[in-house]
Amino acid sequence: MLYFRKLRLTSFQIILLGFLAVILLGAALLALPVASRDGEAATWLDSLFTATSALCVTGLVVRDTARCWSLFGKAVILALIQIGGLGVVTMATLLGVMAGRRVGLRQRSVLQESVAAPRLGGILRYTRFILRATLALETAGALALFPAFARVYGPQKGAGFAIFHAISAFCNAGFDLMGERTGAFSSLTGFGDRLGLVLPVCLLIAVGGIGFLTWDDIAVHRFRVRRYRMQSKAILAVSAVLILLPAALFFFSDFSDRPLRERLCLSLFQAVSPRTAGFNTADLNAMTGAGRAVTVVLMLIGGAPGSTAGGMKTTTLAVLLATAAAVMRRRKSPQLFGRRIEEQAVHSAATLLLLYLFLTVVGAVVLSVAEGLPMASCLFETASAVGTVGLSLGITPGLGLLSRLVLIALMFLGRVGGLTLLYAAVQSEGAELSQRPLEKINVG
Repeated sequence: MLYFRKLRLTSFQIILLGFLAVILLGAALLALPVASRDGEAATWLDSLFTATSALCVTGLVVRDTARCWSLFGKAVILALIQIGGLGVVTMATLLGVMAGRRVGLRQRSVLQESVAAPRLGGILRYTRFILRATLALETAGALALFPAFARVYGPQKGAGFAIFHAISAFCNAGFDLMGERTGAFSSLTGFGDRLGLVLPVCLLIAVGGIGFLTWDDIAVHRFRVRRYRMQSKAILAVSAVLILLPAALFFFSDFSDRPLRERLCLSLFQAVSPRTAGFNTADLNAMTGAGRAVTVVLMLIGGAPGSTAGGMKTTTLAVLLATAAAVMRRRKSPQLFGRRIEEQAVHSAATLLLLYLFLTVVGAVVLSVAEGLPMASCLFETASAVGTVGLSLGITPGLGLLSRLVLIALMFLGRVGGLTLLYAAVQSEGAELSQRPLEKINVG
């Protein structure tokens, strides 16, 4: 942090450089021969892609995790997933606190931006809460997953699988170790009807995706929902809708020919996973066009601010919908749960929507031209990358150099956050002391 202070870097630039530094370190470790299962060093591009995907908790892979990486390589991937889920700055601060180092105002400000905390006061207490909640939920998830994996792999290996997938699911990473049993890049398709695995993974994805600020509200106020922050109420309401409606669509369209139990499991999982875990229990190529389109929308929306999930965030959708409702009702300001939304939030939400759509479409055009692939398939992959999801139609492993670099850039930009990227790239001009002349422009 002292070095960053001497460089006069902003909080957003520190977050950006912190992620970049850890990605390069992870790529260097994965490029070592000991990281590969066959003892031959992976190419730098494969290592960089995997490290970026792991730290950005995406899950897109060019090498099957179970078949290609050694125990050391898998440990590096798991460490990157955990760091990426909590945030690079959060992990650095926690290590500093445990080492007895004092956290100054500058470091607290960077930490506030990293975890999307509402205020600077109490930021260390909030960070400790994040660590305790993460350890508790991941431990509970591993215990819940252990019986399902132990029946298949035995107690010892089942315990390792339970820990790996609990962390991967809670951090919304989507990395899995199923390649040896069900085939390369198969994800959880061989376990689609197993409630003992589907339900814990869905719960881990959901609790990781609603954000630590919401969990702080739940821990303090329990079931007294009226006392929750407006943001927490919006996150819970939007998350519930984005699970129930897509699940109903998948239930009546894509999986209508399956037995009832499998149909319920598949529908629920495919509604939860795209925001933004990247596991899949069904063949995505066999889904209907409508099903894949809904999946793309879910991938772009993502989870909550300050969570382990990526995407534009559920609060962005809530603000945009509230703004649309205010326009239709001719209200001056958008409202949510009896509270007025500040104008800056509306501007940020519109900017994020435009940015994510721009990155998704431009990235898809580059992939389509470079690889000669259908635009629809390329849109799916780029939405998955920028939303840090990890779902794939199977084209990522066969992509060339340019296309892989595009996906690496999209994963990185999607994880650090659209506004963080913009604020890091553009220096603030300070408060406006004067305003330009006003002139009307017609829209719509």
